[in-house]
Amino acid sequence: MAEPTAHTEVPGGHEAPPAAFGVVTAPVVVALAVFLVILFLIWKKVPAAIGRSLDKKIAAIREQLNEAESIRKDAEALKAEYEAKAVAADKEAAAMVERAKHEAEAIVAKAAEDAEALIERRKAMAEAKIAAEERAAIDELRATTARAATAAAAKLIAERGDAGSDKKLVDQAISSLK
Repeated sequence: MAEPTAHTEVPGGHEAPPAAFGVVTAPVVVALAVFLVILFLIWKKVPAAIGRSLDKKIAAIREQLNEAESIRKDAEALKAEYEAKAVAADKEAAAMVERAKHEAEAIVAKAAEDAEALIERRKAMAEAKIAAEERAAIDELRATTARAATAAAAKLIAERGDAGSDKKLVDQAISSLK
């Protein structure tokens, strides 16, 4: 019987290089190198440095989050303030419109009263003027009638008057005075 040899075949028909002392193979060397690198990194405190760096970044991110939260609260407060101002402005505008309507109604009512008063004054003035014109016309008519009556009486007296009738008229006038 033949003894097993330390040579192994790898796929593809090539032979793998012999292992040193039967234990040290290429994968063992790679594992040992990785282990040494990890030990070196731990010895140089690289994980602690990475942790400190990550902690700094976490702290910076937390600070940014806190700042963002503060800004968000400020923005919400400003929004609430401006919404309240907008509601107040809407109420004030509605009140102004309502006051303007009442003032306009009062102005229209006052104008109607003033117009009524003016119409009444003008009507009274016109009636007074008409009455004065009527009185003037009646006075003029009376004066014209009196002149006509006086002229007619003077004409009648002149046509019918003689000394006897004049004496008779004078006697009647004197007797009516007693």
